[in-house]
Amino acid sequence: MNAAIRLGWRTLRRDLRAGELRLLIVAVLLAVAALTAVGFFADRLQGGLQRDARQLLGGDAVLVTDNPTPPAFAQRAAALGLDGAMTYTFPTMARAPDAQGGASRLVAFKAVAPGYPLRGSLQVAATADGAGETTREVPAPGQVWVDAGLLAALDLKVGDTLLLGDAGLAISRVIVIEPDRGAGFMSFAPRVMVNQADVPRTGLVQPASRITYRFAVAGGARAVKAFSDELDAVIKKGELRGARLESFESGRPEMRQTLDRASKFLNLVALLAALLSAVAVALAARGFAARHLDDCAMLRVLGESQRAIATAYIVEFALVGLAASLLGVFVGWGVHHLFVLLLAGLVETALPAPTLWPAAFGIGVGLTLLFAFGLPPVLQLARVPPLRVIRRDVGGLRPASAAVLGVGTLGFAALLLAASSDVKLGGIAVGGFAGAVLLFALLAWVAVKLLRRLVNEATAPRWLVLATRQISARPAYAVVQVSSLAVGLLALVLLVLLRTDLVASWRRATPPDAPNRFVINVMPDQEEAFRTALNGAGVGRYDWYPMFRGRLVAINGRPVSPDDYADDRAKRLVDREFNLSNAADKPPHNEIEQGAWTSGEAGSVSVEEGLMETLGLKMGDTLSFDIGGIPSEARITSTRKVDWGSMHANFFVMYPVAAMPAEVPVTFMGAFRAPERQGFDNALVRQFPNVTNVDMSATIAQVQRVLDQVIRAVEFLFGFTLAAGLVVLFAAVTATREERAREFAVMRAVGARAALLRQVQRAELAGVGLLAGLLASIVASVIGWGLARWVFEFSWTASPLVPLAGGAAGALLALAAGWWGLREVLRRPVVATLRQAAE
Repeated sequence: MNAAIRLGWRTLRRDLRAGELRLLIVAVLLAVAALTAVGFFADRLQGGLQRDARQLLGGDAVLVTDNPTPPAFAQRAAALGLDGAMTYTFPTMARAPDAQGGASRLVAFKAVAPGYPLRGSLQVAATADGAGETTREVPAPGQVWVDAGLLAALDLKVGDTLLLGDAGLAISRVIVIEPDRGAGFMSFAPRVMVNQADVPRTGLVQPASRITYRFAVAGGARAVKAFSDELDAVIKKGELRGARLESFESGRPEMRQTLDRASKFLNLVALLAALLSAVAVALAARGFAARHLDDCAMLRVLGESQRAIATAYIVEFALVGLAASLLGVFVGWGVHHLFVLLLAGLVETALPAPTLWPAAFGIGVGLTLLFAFGLPPVLQLARVPPLRVIRRDVGGLRPASAAVLGVGTLGFAALLLAASSDVKLGGIAVGGFAGAVLLFALLAWVAVKLLRRLVNEATAPRWLVLATRQISARPAYAVVQVSSLAVGLLALVLLVLLRTDLVASWRRATPPDAPNRFVINVMPDQEEAFRTALNGAGVGRYDWYPMFRGRLVAINGRPVSPDDYADDRAKRLVDREFNLSNAADKPPHNEIEQGAWTSGEAGSVSVEEGLMETLGLKMGDTLSFDIGGIPSEARITSTRKVDWGSMHANFFVMYPVAAMPAEVPVTFMGAFRAPERQGFDNALVRQFPNVTNVDMSATIAQVQRVLDQVIRAVEFLFGFTLAAGLVVLFAAVTATREERAREFAVMRAVGARAALLRQVQRAELAGVGLLAGLLASIVASVIGWGLARWVFEFSWTASPLVPLAGGAAGALLALAAGWWGLREVLRRPVVATLRQAAE
């Protein structure tokens, strides 16, 4: 064993000096670097999100109820050693004193007590445009803190009185940052924050008031977990109606989709780099084994056993794999810092240090890559017979067994699925890649068989005849070469499509000119005047829909309740009122998935597809709503695909009629892009003081900024996959270099000129590259469509010019790789090449 290890060390040193392992090392390094760069960043990002989630919630765990939190829960939290803080919020009207105009505005009222917030910090300012300062205080009795937008809307300033119900409170601070504000629709209304001691004076809390109570706790991890588990058990038993434990996902939905898409884009690019590297390793390892057949035959003649030779190469590849993987981890570590810079802002504060898991995973991928795809052909060197020393026709390489390749491929695929963190994404990428390889091999075999029949040797140019013979004389090599080139080009074409069309589709999902204002509570007698005001301000396009609230009380005549569902989201949906709407025409930003929208069809509704899935609904079901005491029964005649991130007005359920019965209490809501002129919002609020005008400009700007950051990161990671694709192209083109050298030497010996052989080589490379590029472009378009539809949820169709451009690019890249990798083939002396072949 020691002798075999020493032999492995010697062969490693020799092969490194000779440059035999260069392609293998580069392929493994690229795969590990791409995966660990994304892994390190994702690990740090996840750690930062988990850390910041507590601040965004205002505690380690939050119980949200629609009734005062039972004292028993506060007592239990105290018994576990946890700190507790109660807040409650509800919508109400705030107004300025009559002497200062008497304007009013719907606000989000929040009552707090000393100790709030348990996690995170409030930031307040002394003036509307002042700098924020962190504080651990809360409003003193008799005082109120407000958002700057409310001061502008009511034409007030710090020090003035704000009327809330029956009380007048002095405005003492302006809220800059409220850590646990969340992202519910009412959270966009201006915030007013008061001391809980002042609430009774306002007279705003009445028995029928719709109030959201939040009881937050903070403390040791075990105590928090125990408290959360107990609450969860109580909620699941139905002992606390209308209650839920709030999580980061439910508290910050506005960024979840953006973060998910960012992660999917980066993971996809890293997966493609790893898959390409697998192909490059397989090609390079086979070429490595082919060049060492004679050396191993000589070792067998000198007495080395098959076991010793196999052990030597296992040691060599283990050391190469470990070294290349470690180098890839260091490169990935450096690259992930660039991701942190490019994606700064997804988490506002400094990210925590990463764990060791991405490094360990990267090393595992590198070793798996080399052992699964590189070692099988190399281990055949141990079985080379000594007779090969005098007979070069024996002991050649054979295809690896299906069992060996199957085990290695399954292991590598499992690692990539784990790295993708998304079964659908990993399945499409890995499955599409595997299917593409088989498809490319089949189509390449058919093309090779048809080639000889399509080329008429009697009339075709001599260089074309010779190139055709070259390809058809080695059908197995031709199939491998076309398949490998097509796989490399597949990833490159797919990434180009991602960078252009798919990214453009993502941008169109939330365009810069998307609506940035939402208005609600427009009364029916204000509709005409409000729309006239919008038109007068130059707002030509806007969403405008009636809105009324209704509670789902029965499905197909059977009463429904939260107890009928196990899913938490379904429980919450059934336990609250829906915002419903009606329109004669389908909203232009919604797509019909099932059924048909029939304008004017009474007794029918169109339902959002996500709601259908959550509540287990199906086409034809009858839904019964209680709309302010008015029963309404309708049958589901269509389902709609709704993009909730589009910034348009959207509804779960819509009636396809122009008007509802007169007794239905309707208000109107709209979504539009506000004109740039200053004072537009204040003028609108003064003219319609009861209307809530929600400014979404900051949210849209944040989403667009994150889009730009993610695209830059994807472009940067694209370099790794581009390099891996070029490695595959180079490995595929040079895989038959020695065979080409011998064949060209024979042709030159019988009188063929170098110019003719150059034409033959170019024709062969261009033909193989053209076929590979054409096949790769077609498959890339199909995979890109699947990714757009089922992973990134875009509407996208590839251009018909993609296959033509892909074929041309494939031919050019194959010619370039051939020029670089095969340029010395025609320069070798004929005698030296023939002598080497005969030895």
